[in-house]
Amino acid sequence: MFDYESLRLIAWSVVGLLLIGFAITDGFDLGVAALLPVLGKTNTDRRIMINAIAPHWDGNQVWLITAGGAIFAIWPTVYGVTFSGFYLAMVLALAALWLRPIGMDYRAKIDNPKWRNACDCALVVSGIIPPVIFGVGFGNLLLGVPFEFNSMLAMSYQGGFWDLLTPFPLLCGVISLMMMITQGASFLAIKTTGELQRNARQAACLGAYATMALFAAAGIYAISLPGYLIDDQIATQLASNPLTKHVSVVGSDLLHNYKNWPVLWLAPAMAGAMLLVTAAFTRMQCAGKAFACSSVALACIILTAGIALFPMIVPSSLNPNHSLTIWDASSSQFTLSIVLLVALVMVPIILGYTAWCYYKMFGKVDQAFIKANDTSLY
Repeated sequence: MFDYESLRLIAWSVVGLLLIGFAITDGFDLGVAALLPVLGKTNTDRRIMINAIAPHWDGNQVWLITAGGAIFAIWPTVYGVTFSGFYLAMVLALAALWLRPIGMDYRAKIDNPKWRNACDCALVVSGIIPPVIFGVGFGNLLLGVPFEFNSMLAMSYQGGFWDLLTPFPLLCGVISLMMMITQGASFLAIKTTGELQRNARQAACLGAYATMALFAAAGIYAISLPGYLIDDQIATQLASNPLTKHVSVVGSDLLHNYKNWPVLWLAPAMAGAMLLVTAAFTRMQCAGKAFACSSVALACIILTAGIALFPMIVPSSLNPNHSLTIWDASSSQFTLSIVLLVALVMVPIILGYTAWCYYKMFGKVDQAFIKANDTSLY
C-alpha cells in the first residue's frame, strides 16, 4: 500500500497524534489535580473539581498506554533506549500516576479531614510530577542522550537520573506543567459555576500567559543549543540500522529545520497565538472556545518540539553517529503496515467513543449536584 519510507513518516505522525491526544485529554486531568490546593478553598470545592474530571480521567490514560505500545511496535530500539536510560524517571512518573486512582477512589471512603488531605496530596503529586518528568524527558531528547551501540547493537547508557536535570530540560518540564495547568483551568471554567469558576478563569489566563512566556524563553534558549545533522546515510529504503550514517553536531543549530524551511515557524507562532486567544476567550467568558484554543496550543507546542527533532527521535550525545532517526530505528515494513491498518481502524473508534463519552457526561458540577449525590460521588 505504501513504500517503506512513507510508512516511516506515517508512523512518526501516528506517535505524534497519540502524544497530542494524551496531552489534550489527560492534560486537563493533571491540571485539575495540580490546582487542587490553589482553587479548592473548601472540601466542597475540591469535591467539585475532582468530580469534574471523574467521568474521564481513567479513560484519558488510554492515550498514554497506547502511545507506549505504539513506540514499542514502531520503534523498538527507541523504546529500549528511552525506557532503559530514563528508567528511574519513568518509574517516578508512573508511581505518581498510580496515586491518582488511590486519591480519587478512597478520598470519600473515610469522613476524616486528615484522610481527605492525604488523598488530596496524592492527587496533587499525581498532577505535578508526571508532566514535569515528561517535559524534562523531551528536553533531554532535544539535547541528546548519552548512549551508544556496539557492533551487535547492544546499547550502553552512560548517564544517570541527576544528569537529566540540567537547565534546558528543567525549563521544558516547567512549560509542560504550565501547559497542563492552563488546560485544567480552562476545563474547570466549563464545568463549574460561581466563585470556583471565576478563580478557574483567572488561573487559565495566568497559565496561558506563563506558558507563552516560558515557551518563548525556551525558543530563545534553543537558538544557542547544538543541533544534530545527518551528513550521509544509506538509502532510507534499506532495513533499519542506526550504524549506517554519519552525524555532525553543529553549535547553535538546534532549530536548523526552521532555518531551512521558514514555513515551519507557523507551528510555534500558532502556539503563541492560541495561548493569547485562550486568555482572551477566558476573559470574555467563552469557556468552550478557550478550552479548544488551549488544546490547539498544546498540539502546536508538541509539534514544535517534534519538528525541531525531525528526523531524529533520540540523538546520541555520546556517539552522534549512533543517534536514532525515523529512518533507522523503525520496525520492518510489514510491521509498520500492520500498525497503520490498526491505527486506521482503532484511532477513529477511540476518537468517536471519547467524543460520545464527553457528550453524554456534559454538564456543570456545582454544590447542589454534590449535595444531591453526596454518597455516590468522589
